[in-house]
Amino acid sequence: MEAMSTHERRRVSVIATVLNEGESIRNLMDSLVAQTRQPDEVVIVDGGSRDDTVSIVESYADRLPLHVLTALGANISQGRNRAIAAATGEIIAATDAGVRLDPRWLEALLAPFERDPDVQVVAGFFLPDPQTTFEMAMGATVLPAVEDVDPKRFLPSSRSIAFTRAAWQTVGGYPEWLDYCEDLIFDFRLRDQFGPFVWAPDAIVYFRPRSSLRAFSLQYYRYARGDGKADLWRKRHLVRYGTYLVVGPLFTALGLVHTPWWWGGLVAGGIVYCRRPWQRLARMWKRLTLWQKAYAVMLVPVIRLVGDVAKMIGYPVGWAWRLRHRDQPELRWRTD
Repeated sequence: MEAMSTHERRRVSVIATVLNEGESIRNLMDSLVAQTRQPDEVVIVDGGSRDDTVSIVESYADRLPLHVLTALGANISQGRNRAIAAATGEIIAATDAGVRLDPRWLEALLAPFERDPDVQVVAGFFLPDPQTTFEMAMGATVLPAVEDVDPKRFLPSSRSIAFTRAAWQTVGGYPEWLDYCEDLIFDFRLRDQFGPFVWAPDAIVYFRPRSSLRAFSLQYYRYARGDGKADLWRKRHLVRYGTYLVVGPLFTALGLVHTPWWWGGLVAGGIVYCRRPWQRLARMWKRLTLWQKAYAVMLVPVIRLVGDVAKMIGYPVGWAWRLRHRDQPELRWRTD
């Protein structure tokens, strides 16, 4: 099927939520201005910023078809649903504060819709945008590379996704009862309704990784708490508990009372666990000095450990919340 002509193309709205993003919001706004395919409108919902976020966003009104709404106290799901409800586009392209868009981001997201009017969801991608050696190690450890992705199973972050308004309505929007991992539930519902998403690896968003272990641990605690609330990745979390609370102590004890060779098993397991992040890191560090490279290599297992501990703390907190709210019908979101 030939691509739609310019006058036939459907109206497109870019949406995002913001909260106290005064230090970083210009990256998003400048990259929206620089898009090779300009959106028909940009709808941004502010959750009640106490800094200059709103005034900075509004300063772009002469360069973008901009609408800024305020939803005091709204979580991310509520903000996104509010933005989509206010938008007039037939196609919604979602992104997030704290990112920088590739100039061809929107063009690449929309290409599948223009080739095939039956497309309902297009999955974009995001890459790390590190500013320090620590952030480079962080990005290599926690963010996938494009070759890691199975397009048929990939669940995109709402930093880079496009969908029709009809698809959003069909699945009931983003789950407003969930404060983290909300985009995963949204993705699951979309995939259940429409099958695997169209993969657009060139629709790239650059995302700056967390700049400290403290910020990272809080991020992963919240992610795992969201997993617990939504009953996501139960087997994955159980394997983590088993590894750290059973296998690790067992091998340590056997190394003490039997033979130190058991400790070799722990070392080998750690190397396997860190192998893929180290491979991604090696493709990113061309400009680093030898000492910076050594520092980054040593950071990878530390980041893995901190992230896993944060998840093990956060997951039962989420499950406790789920048990307290077990009578709420929205918690039974699964269709199988």
